[in-house]
Amino acid sequence: MKSIVILLLCAIAGTVAAQDPEFSQYYAAPLYLNPAFTGTTSDHRFIANYRNQWPNVARGYVTTALSYDYNLSQANSGIGFLVTMDQAGTAGMTSSQFNFLYSYRVVIDNKWVIASGLSFGYAFRTIDFDRLVFGDQLQFDSKAQVPSDDPALYNLGMSSYFDFNAGMLAYNKTFWFGFAASHLNRPNRSLLNQEASMPIKATIHGGIRIPLSHNPLKPLHQAVLAPSFVYKRQGDFDQLDVGAHLLYEPLVFGLWYRGIPIQQEVADNLSQDAIVVILGFQLPRMEVLYSYDFTVSKLGSISGGTHEIAIKYRLEIDRPTRIKRKEKLIPCPTFTHNR
Repeated sequence: MKSIVILLLCAIAGTVAAQDPEFSQYYAAPLYLNPAFTGTTSDHRFIANYRNQWPNVARGYVTTALSYDYNLSQANSGIGFLVTMDQAGTAGMTSSQFNFLYSYRVVIDNKWVIASGLSFGYAFRTIDFDRLVFGDQLQFDSKAQVPSDDPALYNLGMSSYFDFNAGMLAYNKTFWFGFAASHLNRPNRSLLNQEASMPIKATIHGGIRIPLSHNPLKPLHQAVLAPSFVYKRQGDFDQLDVGAHLLYEPLVFGLWYRGIPIQQEVADNLSQDAIVVILGFQLPRMEVLYSYDFTVSKLGSISGGTHEIAIKYRLEIDRPTRIKRKEKLIPCPTFTHNR
């Protein structure tokens, strides 16, 4: 089904403030959340994320992310790569981005780690011209589609740009807290050779890991509760995610609320967005999570909710004993059991 381009061009030209795609399982996409998470595991880490948001509304938004990162222990650093692709609407608007990430860590008193991270990206933004219908093509007396003379057709093209992000993270065995800033160079994403700069996105996140049980004789049945939050602001839009994971190995449960209750009457701001339920399992090297967003905004059940899947895989490597002991002393921040 084709879209009328009048509404679409408003979004392309930037008359509507643009926001980044977001994952409900934000800690299942750590490099996307904050580049300071790069290399915070002791092994090679591979993560795949898939999100299908509002599938009943003009094909909604489909976001895919693939990432890899590795801990350079001897250099107190981490390196990683992140590839994201976002598709929106019936006109096939696609944004693809490739990022290289680097982080550096400092250990304080063998209890706290302070990490800083940088992300350098290059992105492409395109649209499927064959799916567009311009105003002068709406010939009600003819079933055949006639060519368009709209000048906007000749201005449409692919947009490409550099993107720069940065973040910091502080954590120990129990707590973690971080912040990140995305689009620091405010790239122009317009497809019409106009000015459509991305607003800077600021993110603050944190959490606490609370062991509920620890029985060395039953290592496969550890219980951990991990409340956490993420607050994001981009342009005139802000969003708060707050909730908790419960791990009873190998099962993982999560319940989240996305929204800012005190802003429920603010116009054009989806402050009451969704209730998120997360289910999954964790094995020594693999973790699989599924979540569903129950839409509680005015959009309601007509949206079709949101489906999200995250798959993590850790490729274990051999390290010198001295390095292994140091990393076990200060594990990376996570709701899962540190192995």
